[in-house]
Amino acid sequence: MIKAIFFDIDGTLVTNRSKALKSTKQAISYARKNGILCGVATGRSPVRIKEIIDDLELDMYVVYNGQLVFTADRTIVDHPFDHATLQRIVDFSDENHRQIIFGGRDRLDGSMTMRLGQSIFIKRLVSLLPEKFPVRLMKKMLQLFSPHRQKDRYETLDILNEPIYQCILLSAESEQTKLDRQFPDCTFQRSNSYTVDIIPKGGSKLLGIKAFAEDTGIDMSEIMAFGDHYNDIAMLEGVGIGVAMGNAQSEVKKAADFVTQSNEENGIYEGLKHFGLIY
Repeated sequence: MIKAIFFDIDGTLVTNRSKALKSTKQAISYARKNGILCGVATGRSPVRIKEIIDDLELDMYVVYNGQLVFTADRTIVDHPFDHATLQRIVDFSDENHRQIIFGGRDRLDGSMTMRLGQSIFIKRLVSLLPEKFPVRLMKKMLQLFSPHRQKDRYETLDILNEPIYQCILLSAESEQTKLDRQFPDCTFQRSNSYTVDIIPKGGSKLLGIKAFAEDTGIDMSEIMAFGDHYNDIAMLEGVGIGVAMGNAQSEVKKAADFVTQSNEENGIYEGLKHFGLIY
């Protein structure tokens, strides 16, 4: 019997325009009325999380790829970077003039361009552009106006005096081997081809879900998860029922127990209906 459901956000819980389908809202409402806890497992930050999930009512939040897990009344996991590791990331970013965001409990800071790209407004604007619009060119143009080349740009950020749970680096997939060598005490999670999430070594959405399960006494076999990208594979394989969205990569679909419709085609509703969790 499923007692809790976790949803990835981008490409899963919301559409490409960062909106929740009416059917998704209905499905989650029905599931919660049936006594099933519903939450997110995401690389996203908790900052303005209600806006990110289009004001959906949820019960629990696994954010920053499992480094921060909380409910409305308590924090279950609070695992920020240690000072030495964070300092090496800051030094690398300053010395190499890299664009990066640092994620705290209540705010994000760092590259202006990166923060702009994280906003819901920009994501919705990009979704309206023609399919062949040179988005890469647009990003390069934005970089020209970014202050990220200022000396010690990140070293002086006030947010670095707070716990930092995740860093988001503008990074092509082709440099992943270089990053692995540079930061052996970090784990890297990707949900797109342009940026990479950097978290403390060993962290993952799945570990965040396991911590929630232990805290609530729910067995992992009683948990369902929905996802669409590579960083969802471990989560889909580690829970009782893993559901891949129709828009997921083929590797993600292979790791799932069931493949539902896409995030644009009532995928959440159809997935929950398939397993008899809603009617």
